[in-house]
Amino acid sequence: MLIRYIASRKSWILMFVGLLGLTDLLILIEQGIHVEFTSFLYLNALYISLFLVFFLWRYKKETKYAAAILKLQKVMDSDWIESLPEPDNELDSITNDVLREAFYQFKRKLSHYKEAQLIENDFTASWIHEVKTPLTAIKLILNARPSDPDLRRIESEWLRIHLLIDRQLYMTRLPALESDYVLERVSIQRLVAEEIRELAPWCMEKNLAVSIEGDDARVVTDRKWCRFIIRQLLTNAIKYSPEGKAITFRTAMTEKENVILDLIDEGPGIQPHDLPRIFDKGFTGGNGRIHNAATGLGLYLAQTVAGKIGVALHVLPGQTQGTTMRITFTDPNAFETVRRGQEDNIPL
Repeated sequence: MLIRYIASRKSWILMFVGLLGLTDLLILIEQGIHVEFTSFLYLNALYISLFLVFFLWRYKKETKYAAAILKLQKVMDSDWIESLPEPDNELDSITNDVLREAFYQFKRKLSHYKEAQLIENDFTASWIHEVKTPLTAIKLILNARPSDPDLRRIESEWLRIHLLIDRQLYMTRLPALESDYVLERVSIQRLVAEEIRELAPWCMEKNLAVSIEGDDARVVTDRKWCRFIIRQLLTNAIKYSPEGKAITFRTAMTEKENVILDLIDEGPGIQPHDLPRIFDKGFTGGNGRIHNAATGLGLYLAQTVAGKIGVALHVLPGQTQGTTMRITFTDPNAFETVRRGQEDNIPL
């Protein structure tokens, strides 16, 4: 701070040095002025001392507001405007007014943006609900003729449309997930079975065998959002698995007695250099570039939801063939950090 202040007051210093030099020059060359050498040195020392005292006084006074702002910057929060120091001179008052006006303008723009986003989300949700009506009608028609091979192919395409629309609906709800979050004790294998049944037409189209291994376990989680995570992982596994291969769900317990759910496929696997980025929004990787339908949203959304509902999601490294995605459910006490107080109402 002192170095910056000295650099900003170079004109003061240069003016003082110039005036002191001019005074000394007049004393030395003016014949009518006679000053002893010791008095000459005393006069220079006195001027320099007075200037240093004045400089330090102004430094302390003029940097008090800036120092308080710098300190506030290190611990800045959403209400930082209320912690602004009181200015004690006109220049600091101008800075204070500019900061407050910038803050209020940002708040107004943010409010307008959030309002527009809410309107857009409401419109999207309304559109999705409207589209679901004809999709439901199409599904009823398909179910009425289960033996028609042409309709079975149409059912696979219907399922893809249904999954895309359903994912879009979840995306609109994601910002308000906390208000749509309900803890309950559920069977993890039952959640998996429900998703397998949902995606069965797609699995049959690719002749994929889907199985569940391990002992069942009950976990404390949100049923709907947990199924969403499983659906994104299973959708990815089906998409990248070659025809005739197998997909396996395996449940187990860790040493800390946390439930883990592994999804194992026999696809091409994930390249080691892609592993650090597979959960990034929009990242499709080498396999995604081969499959033009890849959007780079599935794993990103799954990871985002996992973080919000208190489960850990990662891919097991070091696999030369296939991919194993692991979901780890923490113990029930950890959910208090997600939604305190809800566990008292968890049905047994």
